[in-house]
Amino acid sequence: MMQRVIIHVDMDYFYAAIEEREKPELRGKAVVVCMLSGRRELSGSVSTCNYIAREFGIRSGIPCSRAKKLNPEAVFLPVRKKFYISVSDRIMEILRRYTDSGENGGSFEQISVDEAFLEITDRAGGDFNLAFELGMQIKKEIKEKEKLTCSIGIGPNKLIAKMASSAKKPDGITAVSPDKLEAFLWPLTVSKLWGIGDVTAKKLQEMNIVTVKDLAEHDVIELISAFGKSRGTWLKQAASGIDNSPLKERGGSEQIGRIATLPEDTLDQELILPLLEKLAGDVIEKLGSRELSFRVVTVTVINSNFRMYTKSRTLNHPVSSKEALLEAAREILSEFLSESKTEFRRVGVRVGGLQEKKGQKSLFDY
Repeated sequence: MMQRVIIHVDMDYFYAAIEEREKPELRGKAVVVCMLSGRRELSGSVSTCNYIAREFGIRSGIPCSRAKKLNPEAVFLPVRKKFYISVSDRIMEILRRYTDSGENGGSFEQISVDEAFLEITDRAGGDFNLAFELGMQIKKEIKEKEKLTCSIGIGPNKLIAKMASSAKKPDGITAVSPDKLEAFLWPLTVSKLWGIGDVTAKKLQEMNIVTVKDLAEHDVIELISAFGKSRGTWLKQAASGIDNSPLKERGGSEQIGRIATLPEDTLDQELILPLLEKLAGDVIEKLGSRELSFRVVTVTVINSNFRMYTKSRTLNHPVSSKEALLEAAREILSEFLSESKTEFRRVGVRVGGLQEKKGQKSLFDY
């Protein structure tokens, strides 16, 4: 069995970093992104903030009015959820390309808008040095394409990868190979173990279990009698760095898409269409391998000022052919071209409204 290799990618102060990228004049200032309730000015809580704001004691979850008292000079901005999600979608597309193309699926798991797990066991051949190189490549690609930084953790499982990504924040990378597990884990306090909340940590401290090493060496029977069978066993295993949980694709609102950079910034349809066709081909191939049809077609363009625009079209019944996808994508593209004066830098195609293919084919499929 090849050594398992998992990467955890965690974007640094994601919302605030996007705002800094969009408004370069914010650089060097404390930036606080707030979930505003709209009742009165600054009523609401802090969604995220940059590292400068954190130096003043500002944290996610605290009231915005309190953050304002901690640093009256800080810049307060409202959350632009839709915009952040569009940036997140592009980053997740970049990440997916690094994962193993496992036939059994489950090589990618997005756990929030700004973090994901990637299984790269096959790509890295179980080699942690190669995994580190891949991690550096991911950082470089996100930096080049999205002008954002991320922190990366590499480990033999999800637990270790997730904890390793917090070891050097922001913009860090930490690889913990199986031979370095104990050196990495054991000195930490138990509250640092991913999956342990305040209640469990408090209870462990009452049992004189302070560090992860204490937990790893504690009698499993005692842990089971204090926490129950599954939780007790899990605590013992986690403290030893054991975690066999698989990566799970998030179902439901799933979409399949591809995005790429044009050979040059342009508004010339003749230059854009070949790339659009190639991307559509990739999307159809992915759909075909999973026997899915789609109803929604979305085209994304990013112009030379890095502004992003998307348009979607919902078809009146599910289809699965490249012709149908291209027809919709071309129509959307020509709308974009008729409205736009700034040259395009990147284009993307995405399909949604996915469902399993039924026996009946549409005319387009013949």
